[in-house]
Amino acid sequence: MRYMLMHKLDENAPGTFDPSPEFMKRMGAFIEEVAKSGSLLAAEGLHKSSKEDAARITAAKGKTTIIDGPFTETKELIAGFALMEVRSKEEALEWGKRFAQVFIDSGIDVEVDVRRVNEGPAQA
Repeated sequence: MRYMLMHKLDENAPGTFDPSPEFMKRMGAFIEEVAKSGSLLAAEGLHKSSKEDAARITAAKGKTTIIDGPFTETKELIAGFALMEVRSKEEALEWGKRFAQVFIDSGIDVEVDVRRVNEGPAQA
């Protein structure tokens, strides 16, 4: 089964979207470990929201609205994701806790959502 880990950061907090070399080393080691386990399918970090790099599309009551970044009214933004193939929710949660620890060890507040990918009607 596949799970997606999405981490959210407060883009207004200093340094959260400008990782230190120490953070990148810790994250690189974590990603390498997950990749070697065979669980990692994809993982990417995202830029902070800006006029050049981000937009939000909202569709409501038949009307579509596009708003350019930055999204200053949003406290926490999705800052990246990892798509994983695991045996259980518990395994996904364990990887998620270890992922969050990379941020904790760097003094960065983070929220990690662990969500199962919808595989369609045949999903067990």
